[in-house]
Amino acid sequence: MAHTEERAEGAGPFTTRLSWRLAGGGIAIWESRAARKRGVLRVGPEGAEPTSQYADEETLHRLRTLNAVAATAFTAGGALFVLGAALAQFGSGNPTQSATVYFVGGLFFNTGAYASLLQTINAPRRAGGAGALATRRWRWWSYEPMRIDWLSTFVLFAGTVVFGINLLDSFLQGLSAQQVNRLIWAPDVVGCLLFLVSGHLALLEVSHGRPGLRLRSLGWWIVAVNQLGSALFLVSALADFTEPRTGNLVNVAVANWGTMTGAACFSIGGVLQLFERP
Repeated sequence: MAHTEERAEGAGPFTTRLSWRLAGGGIAIWESRAARKRGVLRVGPEGAEPTSQYADEETLHRLRTLNAVAATAFTAGGALFVLGAALAQFGSGNPTQSATVYFVGGLFFNTGAYASLLQTINAPRRAGGAGALATRRWRWWSYEPMRIDWLSTFVLFAGTVVFGINLLDSFLQGLSAQQVNRLIWAPDVVGCLLFLVSGHLALLEVSHGRPGLRLRSLGWWIVAVNQLGSALFLVSALADFTEPRTGNLVNVAVANWGTMTGAACFSIGGVLQLFERP
């Protein structure tokens, strides 16, 4: 007798949680975030609370390593952005100094986002009706836009790449106000919007399509803190617009404090992520 799917949950076309009856009896529950972050599937007899069943040790080691890389990178990247914003707000006023710190921090963000994408690509998958997780061969890339976790981490990685353009362009000298807005400000805003889209998808994933408070869920706290950081980054970016007539920023203090507090959120999220592992 084949397994029968009982219930699918998620948002729109995306499935984030599945419950099904196993051929030999019992219930299995798969959740996308739990599978890719912890390598876990919940299995148990009918009428009883399911227990955690983990992927093989090789897969768990893979997930632990990728999680450690991503968490450490976001923690370091956020800390460097805090430092860069502090130098801009309280330092000597040397823009190259802040730009250099931001650029190094941006490399850490790139690393963390790509490690998160790799964790999604190489996450264990459901093994048919066996009530187990199966590991596929290692891959450096995939194209799976109908998976909400893949889409979220891909958009996040794209956002860090766009931020990289913004950070590189910030080293340019002698730009007019229009050039600053086109080469530096516009990529900054686009990157912030991509971060927000990624965070929204992550919230839908962890909430299974029903946004709300999940105070007992570590995954929810990580996503929520990072989404707050993304919103603060956007506030900072909007305040960093250069007025063409005067050549002045809309609000320097808001731009710096928005970056500082938003980056602190990503650092906190990175620390929390260290504990969301197999």
